[in-house]
Amino acid sequence: MSTKVTGKIEHRDIGMGAWALVTDDGTTYEILRGADKSLLKAGQKVEVTGQVREDVMTTAMIGSVLEVKSFQVI
Repeated sequence: MSTKVTGKIEHRDIGMGAWALVTDDGTTYEILRGADKSLLKAGQKVEVTGQVREDVMTTAMIGSVLEVKSFQVI
């Protein structure tokens, strides 16, 4: 199921590092590795369309894993 969320990109210094999307309501999603490099800029405000992956686990464990399908900088 596709989901659309708006928030800011953050880099977390956990292990080898992880990228997160923190939504306007405070929910944190971990961005699945392999996302477009132009998305991964700390402090950038974006609207992301993607899929929450319940079948993926990470070592960072900072939130649900979000596989980004598309995004728009706002």
